[in-house]
Amino acid sequence: MSETTDPRTACPGDGFPAQEQSQPGLTGQTLPTPDHGESTYRGSGRLTGRRALITGGDSGIGRAVALAFAREGADVAIAHLPEEQKDADDTLALVRDAGRAGLSLAGDIRDEEFATSLVGQTVQQLGGLDILVLNAAYQKDRDGLENLETAELDRVFRTNLYAMVFTARAAIPVLRSGSSIIVTSSVQASAPSPGLIDYAMTKAAQVAFVVALAEELGPCGIRVNAVAPGPIWTPLIPATGWDEERLATFGSDTPLGRAGQPAELAGAYVYLASDAATYVSGAVLPVTGGKGF
Repeated sequence: MSETTDPRTACPGDGFPAQEQSQPGLTGQTLPTPDHGESTYRGSGRLTGRRALITGGDSGIGRAVALAFAREGADVAIAHLPEEQKDADDTLALVRDAGRAGLSLAGDIRDEEFATSLVGQTVQQLGGLDILVLNAAYQKDRDGLENLETAELDRVFRTNLYAMVFTARAAIPVLRSGSSIIVTSSVQASAPSPGLIDYAMTKAAQVAFVVALAEELGPCGIRVNAVAPGPIWTPLIPATGWDEERLATFGSDTPLGRAGQPAELAGAYVYLASDAATYVSGAVLPVTGGKGF
């Protein structure tokens, strides 16, 4: 009999120490270091020859997806903020170690011109675009709606929604039948936390975006889906503004009793991008540690 893995202890995911970062958060300052699958992910050629663009691909979930895509045979472009260049370089080293081409695109996706240009730069450098992963996001803990500043509301909406539309809109004319768009939504879309009210609003809107766009692009042979992570340990978490108690208990309210690691998300993105999911579109795949979506 083959051994099975206990999901409660499959990855370290509890008792995170007190720490604080400014946005956007950096991997080198995140303790413990998130697991992106560096020593565990094994590819099997499911994305051979494809070209992927991942926003927020420098760290966290984006890095895990970039690593997995490369080990599955895809060339990978990642978009990131200029201050995340070290993280981006480390991610691209993993892509290139897998024998695939990697492209770094530094800028702020809140800027319409930059968010739109990502597609053209990817096509020019990688020769095309087959998989678009709209993953970049911003969240911050809110101490009551009455204290939510308009500038912060704008930042959340422009990062999580406007940029997503800018890049997807530019990608549609260059995508072909068999291409795939994957959005990183969140369990917050269906189970919103008061302290993340604006973030949760954008995550719910992303689900509507996925369902509507899947219906629009289905006749073109282009699939559109989302992954909805639960509590995942990434640099975004220490940069959210939570106190020592909140970090120490992060993810403990899930049925599996712990937070997840970015590596545990990668397989969901590979599945949705691959030919194993040719009849899956307009879907939201929860990876939540058992939290209902």
